[in-house]
Amino acid sequence: MALREIFDDPIAAIADIPDGSVIMQGGFSAALGAPIALMKALIESSQAKYLTFIGNGTPQVSLGGRGGEMLTIDPARVRKCVCSFPASQSRTRGFGSAFGDAFEAGTVDLELVPQGKLEERLRAGGAGIPAFFTPTGAGTKFADGKEQREFEGRQYVMERWLRADYAFVHALKADRLGNLIYRNTARNFNPLMASAARFTIAEVDELVEPGEISPYEVVTPGIFVHRILVLNKKGS
Repeated sequence: MALREIFDDPIAAIADIPDGSVIMQGGFSAALGAPIALMKALIESSQAKYLTFIGNGTPQVSLGGRGGEMLTIDPARVRKCVCSFPASQSRTRGFGSAFGDAFEAGTVDLELVPQGKLEERLRAGGAGIPAFFTPTGAGTKFADGKEQREFEGRQYVMERWLRADYAFVHALKADRLGNLIYRNTARNFNPLMASAARFTIAEVDELVEPGEISPYEVVTPGIFVHRILVLNKKGS
């Protein structure tokens, strides 16, 4: 396996992302596991527009940890969000932010996906499964326009996989082959997104040499990782 591209500048790491890209954002925007440096670079330094974001929440990151200042991408650059929690800048839940206004005005599309279903659609995308049936949402507005079938006396809704052009993930450690390990809840969305995207950029706290990560520790194999942004280089 070839060594992966290594960056220490987040702006350079995302500089070639074009208009119209579909981007997965790992972690939670204000908690462990969010690719904060990559998202900050995309928000502040990139001019890419007509973007689609897939993640737990809307495309924003916390600059000061939980409860800190939130940095949000300009909704005018966004075409669609696929998420479970369309977070607000002004209060913990609900609308009232720039994105809330954009959703309500219809200038940004919103696909609201229950969190468990979001995880499974991501897993399906990484596994190459284009569709699956789930009881979640059957008989509700979530099922409108979707194929439904009955299995063993219960109604199920067909859901499509989620795939993306790019995944931004955050890991605790990477080796130069791209193998990743995560810390605690950073395993929530990051591993699934890394496997479901055409091109994965991993933001990591520490870079080590091949062989320094035990095969038994690897969560995301390097075959899914294409570019590594190192926040703290070890031994350099």
